Amino acid sequence: MAGLPTSGGPVEVALQSNLLAAFSPTQLQVLNESHMHSGPATESHFKVVVVSEHFEGLNLLKRHRAVNGAAKEQLDAGLHALSIIALTPAQWEQRSGAVPASPPCGGGSKGD
Repeated sequence: MAGLPTSGGPVEVALQSNLLAAFSPTQLQVLNESHMHSGPATESHFKVVVVSEHFEGLNLLKRHRAVNGAAKEQLDAGLHALSIIALTPAQWEQRSGAVPASPPCGGGSKGD
């Protein structure tokens, strides 16, 4: 079950709080992947895994729009990238809780 916000940085904690409030998820992971991207390792790139009954009957686009809506404050404040995995509890069970790894960043100075 999803818990209270972690002791991460302010963007991570705010993002987690917003997702908890919006979706009452059964599983929630907010992964700071900023270290994988070019530039300083700030709170600029995140992957979120949100498992919620809220997504029942919603297609992928509507799920992503809902998550982006919950993260609007952080996106407006400069969050650069948000990778979203939005699943129903049944879909989460089918995956056995597996979260795919993110690909390496090819942008910015790391692509040189």
